Amino acid sequence: MAPGPEQPPEAAAAGAARPSLAILAAIAASGTLSMHIFVPALPAVARQFDVHPGTAQLTLTLYLIGIAAGQLLYGPLSDRFGRRPVLIVALAVFLVGTLLAGIAPRIEWLITARVLQALGACGGLVLGRAMVRDGVPPDQAARQIAFLVMAMTTTPALAPLVGGTITDWFGWRAIFAFLGVTGLALLVLTVMALPETNRQRIALPNPAAMVGVYGRLLARPQFRLLAIGGACMSTSMYAFFAASPFLFIDVLHRPASEIGSYYIVMMLCVMLGSWIASRVTVGARAGMILPVAAALGSTGAAALLLIDLAGWLSVVSVMAAMCVVALGAGLASPVATARAIGVDPRAIGAASGLYGFLQMGFGALSTLLVGIWHADSALPAACILLAASLVSQLAFFVAQRRT
Repeated sequence: MAPGPEQPPEAAAAGAARPSLAILAAIAASGTLSMHIFVPALPAVARQFDVHPGTAQLTLTLYLIGIAAGQLLYGPLSDRFGRRPVLIVALAVFLVGTLLAGIAPRIEWLITARVLQALGACGGLVLGRAMVRDGVPPDQAARQIAFLVMAMTTTPALAPLVGGTITDWFGWRAIFAFLGVTGLALLVLTVMALPETNRQRIALPNPAAMVGVYGRLLARPQFRLLAIGGACMSTSMYAFFAASPFLFIDVLHRPASEIGSYYIVMMLCVMLGSWIASRVTVGARAGMILPVAAALGSTGAAALLLIDLAGWLSVVSVMAAMCVVALGAGLASPVATARAIGVDPRAIGAASGLYGFLQMGFGALSTLLVGIWHADSALPAACILLAASLVSQLAFFVAQRRT
């Protein structure tokens, strides 16, 4: 039986089994793993199917759209039926999409399979956050999400290096064999070792009720501000991820197997930012992290724009600017996420899903704009990053004033 109104959500989880953060990190990382590991393969896909780079980038853009849309469904369903069974279904969908992508004979098939893969992969993202947030206060959740972000960042940091190496040695299709084995292992781990964390079920009898939950969340100014700021600070980086293989390989003439090491450096900066955030997550100090993080993002993006306009493009100069952006993203992500999805303790799953939808939706928009504005330079990515970080600064400033 769900606890009564007088019983706080934290009390409902008291004494209940808590899932291992390591397991949650692995499951949550699976959603971004299949995105980042495929990034170095984009030029090879464009060559094999004889399509424009912007068409190949649709395998990333529509993947992000699939991840965004799926989270709107998984969040409320997990509030109603529990996190664990919904996660099992999501991982099964991911495996089917992975198999279909690996045998794709045409670019249209591959793009469709990637969408299906994303619809499964997003379950790990939204439910990982929700399971961390279940039954703990916001400050503790921020610390745990910071740990989750650090752990999750390790896999995407290594993923482009692994993806580039697999592509060079075995071809891009072998990436999906690797993802299939990984997804199967996570499914078995979930079935055997992951406990249920949602002890406070909410009845959602029809789609209109689900939409109503999202409407109530969007009606909260604090949620809107934190979600906008968090999305702009984190997934605007996907504009660079989509453009960088062509920038590094076609403009700066670096091999696909090498650019993975550049992403590792960036992700280490994200991890550093998340570690700093995990040390400062109490009271007003936590709120001050967000404007500082956005300022770092603006500084790095402006530096990248200046480097491009001045003709100073090189691996070192591009990476130096992007490391500043990545540090800001790592600082902002755990604090903005924990605060946003905790605005309504009785709809944590829905809030996590809506937050993820807005986050990944903005990431998809960023990659789409880069694909349309394709150029042999860093200009498109730099402009998108700069605009996003300035919007994030404004959102976090207003959110802090309203606290």
